[in-house]
Amino acid sequence: MSFTKKLCGAAGAIGLSLLAASPAFAADLVKGPDAAAMATMWNKGDVAWMLVSSALVLMMSIPGLALFYGGLVRTKNMLSVLMQVFMIVSVTGLLWCCYGYSMAFTSGGENHFFGGLSKAFLMGVDGTTSGATFSNNVYLPELVFVVFQMTFAMITPALIVGAFAERVKFSGLIIFIVLWSTIVYYPMAHMVWYWAGPDFLVDAPTDYGMLWGWGALDFAGGTVVHINAGIAGLAGAIVLGKRSGYPKEPMPPHSLTMTMIGASLLWVGWFGFNAGSNLEANGVTAVAFVNTMVATCAAAVSWALVEKVAHGKPSLLGAVSGAVAGLVAITPASGYAAPMTSIVLGFVVSPICYLFVAKVKPKLGYDDSLDVFGVHCIGGIVGALGTAIVAAPSLGGQGYFDYTVFPAAFHPEQYSIGAQLITQLKAVLVTLLLSGGVSFVLFYAINKTIGLRVSVEAEHEGVDLAEHGERAYNM
Repeated sequence: MSFTKKLCGAAGAIGLSLLAASPAFAADLVKGPDAAAMATMWNKGDVAWMLVSSALVLMMSIPGLALFYGGLVRTKNMLSVLMQVFMIVSVTGLLWCCYGYSMAFTSGGENHFFGGLSKAFLMGVDGTTSGATFSNNVYLPELVFVVFQMTFAMITPALIVGAFAERVKFSGLIIFIVLWSTIVYYPMAHMVWYWAGPDFLVDAPTDYGMLWGWGALDFAGGTVVHINAGIAGLAGAIVLGKRSGYPKEPMPPHSLTMTMIGASLLWVGWFGFNAGSNLEANGVTAVAFVNTMVATCAAAVSWALVEKVAHGKPSLLGAVSGAVAGLVAITPASGYAAPMTSIVLGFVVSPICYLFVAKVKPKLGYDDSLDVFGVHCIGGIVGALGTAIVAAPSLGGQGYFDYTVFPAAFHPEQYSIGAQLITQLKAVLVTLLLSGGVSFVLFYAINKTIGLRVSVEAEHEGVDLAEHGERAYNM
């Protein structure tokens, strides 16, 4: 299958994401619409939906993820987790404006691994410039796309901290996040989500990220977000070592109530994450929205059933863990699957994640404090590989979206589950090797220089007081 025939995705998948091309870029490299023409193609409904989606994804980080993680740690470490997530969001937002957006979503020329610095400090990006969507002659104000993708760049590194919660130094963590975002996240975003947009393919047929060019399907971040963060978390947990007293001392969550509130906020915010990744308000947005809903329901039920069989009692912790696993798994498939196959994906992912959380982790002995690897990395792998199956038109999926015709249209006869599964597996392996390898080196180097782990005394006292001089609760 030729590259152009393999340009795949639902008409709006962020996994097949766009070049948010300013008119200057378009004028330099392609013969697409000019600035005035692009501005007339803005749809107020699309713009409103994408701004709401951006706010929903921010809510996933703060307060959603912060409360979800915070409730899972011990009382003496609650505030440290809140501070870590809050400041990662703040720091990565600044990085995105300085150079992250440019590295992820500008042309790399013959380089398909990362973009350039032509839009560093958002040069040339203002209220008049436009970015492509997945439909011919449909555009967004570029700043809308900038802020939407910024929220993804915020939550992804924040996910990592759960793997080594209760024992990490704040200063070392922030240095790691800056380096990891630069060396891992921005290149991954470019490789998976960057392309020239449907109106520019004739003039820029080779302007794309590497995994996009392979035809990898990732609607909203199975590789870029979840596998990426999950394997980085495992690397950090291994380098930092186990918590003092683990696994002999009990370390139960201090507030499952807080965790349930956080998980609920994640679920609601995830509609912006997945359905917003369509970049337009249309039928595919509804597909992604419904699939996100039902896969999460199925995964929560599935985890509860597994616990009932294994322990005789379903737990709230298991139910919310299952819901998150379902959200993770449906993320790459949300715009491609049908509702019933999404339910199957949700039912399948929870037992697999449960196996890694309850069996594999104790067996191998690593201390992934809040099961970032077991839920996000493993769930992301299940979702990424499962996408090849649930996207199949024979199962009600969307299949490939052919941008070589105008207007672009679905051509289900082109789809092969086996071929797509191989492509998905290659994308998963690239993500694991890049993020896992670079993350391990970064953690190791920082730990050997300025240090990444608090002292045993600080760990016993609590990271809240030791690192921040505050308590989450007045007692």
